[in-house]
Amino acid sequence: MSQQASVATGAGSTSISRFFLGASLVLIAFNLRPVFSSASTLLPEIRETLGLSALGASVLTTLPVVCLGLFSPLAPRMSQWMGTERTLLFAVLLLACGTALRGLPSLPFLFLGTALAGACIAVGNVLLPGLVKRDFPDRAALMTGCYTMALCAGAAGAAGLTLPIKQSLGLTLGGALAVWAVPALLAGLLWLFQLLSSRSHAGKARPRTHGLWRNRLAWHITLFMGLQSALAYCVFGWLVPILRERGLDGVTAGAIVSMSVMTQAAACLVAPHLAVRGRDQRAINVGFSVLAVVALQGLLFAPLWSAWFWAVLQGMGQGGLIAVALMVIVLRARDAHVAAQLSGMAQCVGYLLAAIGPMLVGLIHGWTGGFAWSAVLFVLLGVGTAVNGWFAGRALHVEA
Repeated sequence: MSQQASVATGAGSTSISRFFLGASLVLIAFNLRPVFSSASTLLPEIRETLGLSALGASVLTTLPVVCLGLFSPLAPRMSQWMGTERTLLFAVLLLACGTALRGLPSLPFLFLGTALAGACIAVGNVLLPGLVKRDFPDRAALMTGCYTMALCAGAAGAAGLTLPIKQSLGLTLGGALAVWAVPALLAGLLWLFQLLSSRSHAGKARPRTHGLWRNRLAWHITLFMGLQSALAYCVFGWLVPILRERGLDGVTAGAIVSMSVMTQAAACLVAPHLAVRGRDQRAINVGFSVLAVVALQGLLFAPLWSAWFWAVLQGMGQGGLIAVALMVIVLRARDAHVAAQLSGMAQCVGYLLAAIGPMLVGLIHGWTGGFAWSAVLFVLLGVGTAVNGWFAGRALHVEA
């Protein structure tokens, strides 16, 4: 009888610890997107207050995405050296510092803080799929949906709340940008508690992965991740300015984008479950690509009274894309180590490719004086996403 009680207590303790582990990962994921959409929401004010040029605005919206690509390869190496848990803790706390640094009234500190935050986000992006594969192998779809939903919730919160927080609390421009350091600091403290109360996997010998960069399936996954990310960061970086230029006020434009990203969050929770129901993910990858691009055309050209409708559709398509892109990394990898290496490759090359999207939108606006020609860019990105999503969705494993 006492032995049965001991087993039951152990099972309950394990369930509670897994719950807090999952909650910690979700909270960390929430903090991996506000850096993008908070600056986008205040971009007109940043340009006016700090004298930022059109080219500077393009660089500011593109810089964190470039950092995602540049620093993604460091994440697996840091994980092998420090351990996954300690690396993630270091990244989250440094993310809070970088976000706070953007609050200083200076263009150099704005760019420095943005780059530092982008580097830390890169590490978090790479490590999360591997942790899901390692610690939740029986709940991969649920956990992928939850942390992807948190990514979208962080972006939506920053898009919809940054300007109202600034106005209601009477914050300066820098204060409105720096306020998003608070949830990042809280996530770091919760992860520190998780690290101290659980067994660390640091210091274990890990096998080396060979042949990954020569594998065709791995490249399709990488291009799928990169091209859908380019669409996503065009939305995070430029949709508020697009709607404001079309005639909406800043609060309404931010609310519409927030609605779109919150719809992404809901789609992120559903899409992984849909993705694992079929024989493969080819059809669902193409379907979400088409939906995301068609809705972006509506946001560019349809009457403003229909913007809320198109925002919801765009959120469904983009959220589904984000979720299945992360899901195929987990599904195409045979084990947690290959998942981490594949995640590093997909996010290194993928985010460097994704940086082209928001940069080109800014350049198109500078060249033409408007956003209309961005529609062509969105179509090209959508076609590339659909084609690579078709090949990445095949029910195969990356041979590495």
